[in-house]
Amino acid sequence: MELKEYLSILAKRKWLVAAIVLLACIATGVKSFYYTTPLYQASAKLIVNQAFEFEGTSMLDLSTMQTNITVINSYKEIIQSYAILNKVASNFPDLKLDANQLRSGLSIGSSAESQVMDLTFVSTSYPQAAKAVNAIAETFRTTNPEIMKVDNVTILNKADAEAQAMSINTSPIVLLFITFVVSFMLAVGLVFLLHYLDDTIKSEKDVEKELELPMLALITKIDKYGARSHKTSASTPKKVGEGSYATLNQ
Repeated sequence: MELKEYLSILAKRKWLVAAIVLLACIATGVKSFYYTTPLYQASAKLIVNQAFEFEGTSMLDLSTMQTNITVINSYKEIIQSYAILNKVASNFPDLKLDANQLRSGLSIGSSAESQVMDLTFVSTSYPQAAKAVNAIAETFRTTNPEIMKVDNVTILNKADAEAQAMSINTSPIVLLFITFVVSFMLAVGLVFLLHYLDDTIKSEKDVEKELELPMLALITKIDKYGARSHKTSASTPKKVGEGSYATLNQ
């Protein structure tokens, strides 16, 4: 099938494509502006930096750094444990969040070969998200020596509760663009699917394509008044003798 045939198929159902794209964009716009609760994200950073002392001076070597990196996976589990989150919920009642809510909003990440852990918290209020992530970081820092018997965690930076933040899930322009692209692709796919499933013969080309034979005659559609369905002007009947005729000499 050539490009012209593809374009011809799309042109036949262009209103279907336009309707699907328009409805999808309208639905996305309405949901984005009226039915989406904005979410905000705040983050804090922790660093694992245990060192050993040599002649009264704290030193870091490669093996110590590798040890610090290895224990980060354990620290991730400890931070998300109820031993930490229950303490956060009880020590910071102004957050109005229980341990389960704290756990559902908390995410912890770390880059490869790094001693830094990123704590992020998502909430419907940015000040609440900032206070929650700071409370979790501080509680873990003070509680970890009791659990791991080693004091090697430092808060690198805290979230600023007074900062101006943008919501992470309400960007109408981006959502509308994504919706337009996705709905257009789905509409085009639906058009070609309908064309593939439609095996009816609608034109002379369809006959020639199916039978692989030239068409010899065409029967036009006649309405109940005896007029052809083709949009041709009705010719006035001619009298006998009028008009041109072919003779045997011609």
